[in-house]
This record gives sequence, C-alpha cells and structure tokens, in this order.
Amino acid sequence: MNDAPLLLVSDHLGGSLHVLTVPDGVETHRLTGRHLSEHAGFLALPGGRVACVDDRRGELLVLDPFAAEPVEAAVPVAVPAEHLACDPSGRWTAVTTGLGKNAGPWSDLLTVADLATRDAVRVRTRQGEPGVLVLGGDSPWAVLRHREPGALTAHRFADLLAAPPGCPPVTAHVALPLPDDGHGDAHDPATGRVFTATGQGVCRARREGDALVAEPVIPWNAPGRGWYLRLDPRRRALWSALRGGPADPLRWPEWTNLAWRHDLTTGRTTVTELGPGLVFRLALARDHAAFTRVHPDGDELILLDAGPAVRRVPLPAMAGAPRRGGTPWEGVQRRAVAASPGADWVAVTRGGHGEVHLFDARTATEAARVRLDTPLHHGGHAVLRTRDDGAEADPVGR
Repeated sequence: MNDAPLLLVSDHLGGSLHVLTVPDGVETHRLTGRHLSEHAGFLALPGGRVACVDDRRGELLVLDPFAAEPVEAAVPVAVPAEHLACDPSGRWTAVTTGLGKNAGPWSDLLTVADLATRDAVRVRTRQGEPGVLVLGGDSPWAVLRHREPGALTAHRFADLLAAPPGCPPVTAHVALPLPDDGHGDAHDPATGRVFTATGQGVCRARREGDALVAEPVIPWNAPGRGWYLRLDPRRRALWSALRGGPADPLRWPEWTNLAWRHDLTTGRTTVTELGPGLVFRLALARDHAAFTRVHPDGDELILLDAGPAVRRVPLPAMAGAPRRGGTPWEGVQRRAVAASPGADWVAVTRGGHGEVHLFDARTATEAARVRLDTPLHHGGHAVLRTRDDGAEADPVGR
C-alpha cells in the first residue's frame, strides 16, 4: 500500500484534474472534461479521499486518488456550486448554489446527498451565496449561512431527503440571526460548534437539542477582518487572514494582511504580520500554516510554525498577475496553496504557467517544480492528502 502524499491539481478553466506524487511530480491519474468549482473547492473525506463538484456536468465527484480508478462516485447536484460540506463521518453531504457567471443572486437550490446510497435530493431555500455546514449525529443537520439579511438556518437531513421531486421550497426548523456580512465558515466536530466570520468578529453557535444557541462573538482584536475561516483540528485552532486598508479593490496593493489564529482550547488569539497585497486562502501542513501573498513588488510563500518564527520564500512572478490600477480578481492570474496535516510538503501553483512549486516547510526550500501541460489559469485549485492524515476533521470544502 502506497501511503506517500498525493497532490490533486485542477485546471477548472481547462477542464482537467491531475493526480501527482509528492515530491517527484509523477502523474498517476488524469481526468479530462472535468471543470471543478474552484469556489466550492476540495472537501477532505476519510481514507484520503476527496469530494469536489464538476460545475459543468453538475456532479458531485468522490475521488480516491490512491486507488487504481480514482472516481469512486458521481452524484448529480445543482450548480453553480458555491459551498460544499459533509458531516464528520463523510456520509451526509450538502452543496449550495451561488452566482456563477451571473451578476446577482438567482438560484435558491440546495442539494443534499447520502454518499452511502448515492441518493441526492434538490430543494429550494433562499437566493444568495450561502455557506453550508453539516452537523452529524443521530439526526444530521444542514446549516446554511445567509447574508443580507444574515442568518444561520438549520434543516434536518431526514426532512430534506424525504422531499418530493420538483425541487420544492423548504422551511428551516431553526433560525438564528447573524450580521449581514457573514463570509467564511467553519465547523468543529469535536464540540459541535459552528463559526462564521463577520465584520464584528467570529460569530459562534452550538447545537443544543433541537436548537441553535448563540455564544459570545470572538473579536478580531486587530485591524481589518477575515473573509476566510478554517479549522485546524490538529492544533485545535481557527485560522484566518485579516484584510485591512482601503475598501477600493483598485487599491489592493495597499491592503494590509494579518495571520489570525484563535486557540480553541485556551481562547488566546495571536496575529502575525504578513505584508501588503492579496492574501486569501491558507493551507495547513503538519507543523506549519502556509499563506501566499501576491503583490506587484514580488510574491512570496509565508510559513508560520507553532512559535514566533516567520519564514518568507520568494515566488517567481506570474505573467498576467494582478497589477496596480486593476482589481486582483478579474482576468488575472492567481495562486493556489495546498498542504496536508500529515506531511511537511506545501504546494503552490503559478497561474498561467502550468507550474506547481513543492516546498519542504521544515527548511522553507523548494524541493521540486512540476510543469503540467495545462496553464492553470486563475491559479487552478489544489489539495494534498496522505491516506490517513485526518484532514477530514475539517469537514468543509476548501
């Protein structure tokens, strides 16, 4: 049995998915005609498997990159996929729909699936760009996070799976108010708590019987706010990158960025300066948190360990990178970052160049550079797994 790390790299615009050995970069599988939802991302499942959504075919894919045939299941779901989550067992899965290539909210479809039976049901909830979390147990819930007006709404999985054909509207059995600007969600299966990043801080709630009970907000205690929130089950912490500075996206090189870490055991919050520019998603390796920073004066990989050490590694420039006077989102190249809590490797893509840089987080050195025959426009998306790394303890698509 091969337990070496494997890296899955998606070119969601080109329609390909590559499985590579780490660190030598040998391609073991390739799927073509697959346009993965970059926003919904990859969802870690038990046994080194991952789930993702093919936004063109309208399928939830369950992949086992360690198997001879990587596609374990394909379940029909509504698209464009916005967010993807499952319960801690990896059985009960939910997919929300978002804007896709549309200017405003238009879809209110939610898909829930039982991956044990491959049964999937579509229902109507509320238009928007909802986040989703799935609480497990004897009576699983799908918890949706809405914006404008902000709310957490809970639906019993049994009720959703029993819905008749025709995508009927459903009503939540529990609703909890939130600020209107929620963006970024996490779920801690060890305690059953759910978390949402807002301008006020991280709102949190817990399931108590058949109710959701609000708990005190975790303040950012630093300039800016987080738009992305991630559970670190290995170190029992929440992570985010706090963005501050001018609201105008044309002035993105002036944005400030802080790595934010909240210890769920002690309640202590720490922040670390990352530098100006574009910082968004992060990845968690065995002993490090990895961020990428894009800036006209130079890009870098930033590695944080359990102590105060901050290691910065320059990254080669991208042709078509975001420039001064433009936004960092439309028609530009970006980077994806991937890591596994069971390994010390960190992968960073170079959008538009079809390159993946593989770093050893222990030494902050580049160990290999893989060149694909696809450009990885917009940076693609990536996930790194070992067979038993426990990444499924964060049951939200990343």
